[in-house]
Amino acid sequence: MLNLAVLGSGSSGNSALVCLGDTRILIDAGLSARQLCSRLEVVGVDPDSISAVVLTHEHGDHTRGLEVFCRKRRISVYATTHTCAVVREGITAPVLWKQFEAGAGFKINGVEVESFSVPHDAVDPVGFLFRCGKSSLGVLSDVGHVTRMIVDRLKGVDTLFTEANYDDVLLQNDTKRPWATKQRISNRHGHLSNEQTAELVTEIAGPNLTRVVLGHLSSDCNTPELAASVISKRLREQGLTDVSVECAGRDAPLPLRPVVHEFLYQARISEEISAKSARVCESRPAVSGSSSPSAPEWNQTEWAF
Repeated sequence: MLNLAVLGSGSSGNSALVCLGDTRILIDAGLSARQLCSRLEVVGVDPDSISAVVLTHEHGDHTRGLEVFCRKRRISVYATTHTCAVVREGITAPVLWKQFEAGAGFKINGVEVESFSVPHDAVDPVGFLFRCGKSSLGVLSDVGHVTRMIVDRLKGVDTLFTEANYDDVLLQNDTKRPWATKQRISNRHGHLSNEQTAELVTEIAGPNLTRVVLGHLSSDCNTPELAASVISKRLREQGLTDVSVECAGRDAPLPLRPVVHEFLYQARISEEISAKSARVCESRPAVSGSSSPSAPEWNQTEWAF
């Protein structure tokens, strides 16, 4: 089963971790290398055991620690062709670049990764869908508005890690930011507000959704309590009362936890085994009392799959 930890999330730096057994995948590396290492150790992961890094886009708060972190580690870094072209200009470490086109899928050991384009003011930003067996995780970082593609790709996930950057009223009333900056944040290639994130969550929510993790909260124009309350209220209105909502912080990691509740995961496995058993049984030919040669039976294992 997939597990998720958020090492840190905010304008000062973003990084998360997806694990499946010995496969450990960093999503972005926007914290300093020292912070990446110390926070990995906090969640119980050896920094030298990282299998790969996947990048959502090239902005510094998502790539700042990559150079130093990769300097002593031979790590594959997955990024779109355009993102790779920008990031590698500032990287002298011996990085093993793995380029892909937005919308393409790839596999990192036992983890299937699907990418999809998102609207943001970067060269080629993407979101990710991670799958393994009966567990799935959607990751949506900096996004200006929710597209139909985003909803289609994330619909039915078990856990969603998405940004909820600002509250509309707090942003408009903010005195620290000039009008142009406010427009950049709230335009269609900026960031998601709490209300936009709430709308996204209710659109993609299904019976599988068990957890929503909110990230990239503005320190001035949002609060964890406000963001969580907006999303939780919208979920309750949809009758989804069992979905947990929590906020990732800037200064301390969220612990490594499964993306599916254990009892739900075991129930899915049991249902799959029962369904396969039923199909195998149905494939067996009826027993005949005739002594004439019977037709060859299906190979039950091949037929079931």
